[in-house]
Amino acid sequence: MKKATQIGVWAAAITLLALTALPCPAADSAVLRNGFSIRHERREVIGKITRLYVDGDNSGFVDVPTEEIDHFETLPVEVAPIEARKVEPAAHAGFLASAENLGRPVDLNDVVKAASGTYRLDPDLVNSVIRAESGFNVRAVSPKGAQGLMQLMPQTASELGVQNAFDPRANVDGGTRYLRELLERYDFDLIKALAAYNAGPQRVEQYGGVPPYYETKAYVARIVRDFNKKKLAAKTAAQPVAPKASASKSTSASASTTRARKSVPQTKAKANSTQASE
Repeated sequence: MKKATQIGVWAAAITLLALTALPCPAADSAVLRNGFSIRHERREVIGKITRLYVDGDNSGFVDVPTEEIDHFETLPVEVAPIEARKVEPAAHAGFLASAENLGRPVDLNDVVKAASGTYRLDPDLVNSVIRAESGFNVRAVSPKGAQGLMQLMPQTASELGVQNAFDPRANVDGGTRYLRELLERYDFDLIKALAAYNAGPQRVEQYGGVPPYYETKAYVARIVRDFNKKKLAAKTAAQPVAPKASASKSTSASASTTRARKSVPQTKAKANSTQASE
């Protein structure tokens, strides 16, 4: 009887825990080669890219080149008390407004192209800044409080009119606009503009250029290197590649030409063979 009573107490305790705590969905983390990680609910390989869905309802995703992903890690399941999950009416209204903006899947490439077109910047440059700032993590938060893809500080986001720094469209639009303003401020000196984006305009003006901070120097160098790499790859891809005929096709075409025109000299036959293969 005593044992049955103990079982009943344990059952009641387990039921109480189940009612007061709700498990959050399990998630994984994609660890990139540059050291950044992207938390996501699920992933899908599409050609040479891996699409990481950052929300459980697939309302947002980030496309990352598969070769840039080092490995995946399984994140522990978090358990949050119901009290911690309660949302005040005002906050809930704000969340719904944000949800309307994220009602359809977000293609980061389209977001970057739109913002780059609005503020007349190279999309590759904006992508390089996003890579250095957040590693394409929509929910990234720095120790200093910078938020989102382009790591906007709350005050800067407010000045730019960005109400939700975790909204990819609003964040990239605000960050791209800010980068454009910095470029104009420094007569389109990209190095100074990037340094100001990282350390603040006051530091750039204080030191007359890139501040003597290792973090800022490494940040600027990383973006410039990544941007140049993109441009070099695009230039290489744009160069026409001369067609190469295989040895077997060349030999076959040469033999066919020789049989059809026995009176043609050997040198001219080779020329005709080359034309045929082309």
